[in-house]
Amino acid sequence: MNTAVRHIPGQPGALRPVRLAVVSAGLSVPSSTRLLADRLAEATRGRLAADGHEVEVRVVELRDLAGDIANNLVTGFPSAALEEAVETVTGADGLIAVTPVFSASYSGLFKSFFDLIDNTALTGKPVLAAATGGTARHSLALEHALRPLFAYLRAIVVPTAVYAASEDWGGTGDALTDTLPTRIDRAAGELAELIGGRRGAPAPEAEAVVPFERQLAALRPE
Repeated sequence: MNTAVRHIPGQPGALRPVRLAVVSAGLSVPSSTRLLADRLAEATRGRLAADGHEVEVRVVELRDLAGDIANNLVTGFPSAALEEAVETVTGADGLIAVTPVFSASYSGLFKSFFDLIDNTALTGKPVLAAATGGTARHSLALEHALRPLFAYLRAIVVPTAVYAASEDWGGTGDALTDTLPTRIDRAAGELAELIGGRRGAPAPEAEAVVPFERQLAALRPE
């Protein structure tokens, strides 16, 4: 398996594992973006496991795919590693997407990756959007940039978007934003509830197919 997509096995269970994709657009190693992504994934997996679901987590590191993404944008042909990453995201039951904030918006690498995904491939998929930055002034990027992006892709974005500024790591938070662990737990619970609800919903019944000859006969006068 390539290094861009990493599989984290879940706990044993009776049903097909829940497939949880995590996209991290952090540029450094280690990065606060990947740290936030891992914490969100672990909290979500914990919530799903508590409801009896086995969870399979696959992490897509965009840093490892930067050259492949650029080549695909100019040639139109994805590499095998990039194709696997896209399939991981589009085939997941739920998605956690985390980007650093540059110039009050998502990173170019993050946007370029999602530009490669068909605008119907995430239809109805539960998404938890999150971001990191050096200052809390960039927190509104979640609402004016990330949420509209996933709305355009027809995904279902959970109500709580998580932003982590430098001071949030180990900070006490305030009455309006709570602590970072509290926000992580709340967002993970919302994502787990959406994923669990979709898996538990009955499959739509197939409509009965009426042969064309019978439809035609019904139109003839008596």
